[in-house]
Amino acid sequence: PSPLLDHPLPPEPKPRRETKVWKPKVRDPDAREPAAAAQDPEEDAPEEPEPEQDEASVSSATAATDASAAAAATGGKTERPFPAATDLLHISYNQDYGCFAAGTKTGFRIYNCDPFREIFRRDLGPSPAAGGGGGGIGVVEMLFRCNILALVGGGDAPHYPPNKVMIWDDHQSRCIGELSFKSPVRGVRLRRDRIVVVLENKIFVYNFADLKLVQQIETAPNPKGLCSVSQQPGSIVLVCPGAQKGQIRVEHYGARKTKFINAHASRVACFALSQDGRLIATASTKGTLVRIFNAAEGNLLQEVRRGADRAEIYSLAFSNNLQYLAVSSDKGTIHVFNLKINVGLTTNDKPLPAPDADVPHMSPSFSFIKGVLPKYFHSEWSVAQFRLHEGEQYIVAFGHEKNTVAVVGMDGSFYRCQFDPVNGGEMQQLECHNFLKPSDQP
Repeated sequence: PSPLLDHPLPPEPKPRRETKVWKPKVRDPDAREPAAAAQDPEEDAPEEPEPEQDEASVSSATAATDASAAAAATGGKTERPFPAATDLLHISYNQDYGCFAAGTKTGFRIYNCDPFREIFRRDLGPSPAAGGGGGGIGVVEMLFRCNILALVGGGDAPHYPPNKVMIWDDHQSRCIGELSFKSPVRGVRLRRDRIVVVLENKIFVYNFADLKLVQQIETAPNPKGLCSVSQQPGSIVLVCPGAQKGQIRVEHYGARKTKFINAHASRVACFALSQDGRLIATASTKGTLVRIFNAAEGNLLQEVRRGADRAEIYSLAFSNNLQYLAVSSDKGTIHVFNLKINVGLTTNDKPLPAPDADVPHMSPSFSFIKGVLPKYFHSEWSVAQFRLHEGEQYIVAFGHEKNTVAVVGMDGSFYRCQFDPVNGGEMQQLECHNFLKPSDQP
């Protein structure tokens, strides 16, 4: 029988009390500076070989490490909203972005986004299976709002071995299954019918009902555990790193075909798949551009610019209606971009015109400029921004209310803000919380 039991998480409460709004005052590291435009390296320009390093994932980073980086970047003067979250090991949204999970050195916690509240926490004691170790959870993957979660041990004192995926039934408060591997698990993705386990160089796809292995996929080194899976019922689409630098691999299980997309000249640092499996957004280790592709045919549909300086992209997210794309990076600014894509198109999507063709109404006397100006001057920039602490790791998602964005940080912060789709500009902060505060604090 399927392990999916009909014990959903508690329902969301109706009212929510007014919350105190806090807004950090930080400089804008992503501001457009014309003086820097001439120095802007194009995304696909030849680059020096990058040393292959084990980049830390969001799930294994700590806010204490980020605090020193942020202090160095700002001269140590930027005020932090909360103390350093030294116990936090992992943050991730569920499949519909209505909840998020946090893995800590003592267990895990589940939160509702709107209205914000803690749904439950599980403080795990020493584990006999881990030789009496602590309660560290390095990966928590929810399955929508049901009682089933996937857990992986993490931190200095993991509760479970880091090479095992434990299927946790919160209704029974125990594990009901496990998957063991020869190397540490870098990430887990869940669908109602699939479990996807990401290792450093391989991905395993299992049937959820009986844990039977469906497929193994060889990938390039993937220390961040990058992988995305479509969530709508029916055809399954899976995206993972390809075998070559800058390449992504797209598995279409319904059509039984594999598509390789050469997305960037540099290594792929982050990508996102729309819930219906039709669109893919990618960013490279340079982090200046984000590209949107048709998942079925691999066509480049749109290219947007985050900024001119190199940045590490932490997360990408599509809105439910596929009208917007949100981006977070180590620059501390959340960007929202307009998507100029006809979502009614399917496999016959046509790539958008090259950026040079987007320069409007240029007079003949100045038309020569179009050929010499760098792409920087006619790039598509974000329509709305929300500025946070530079150097901190944040993951972003679109809220269920119209034109809202949720942001979760490795410093234990949760923000909900709203953007103006017509006028753009700075987003309005709606609420801010420290989700790591003790449960007995107001």
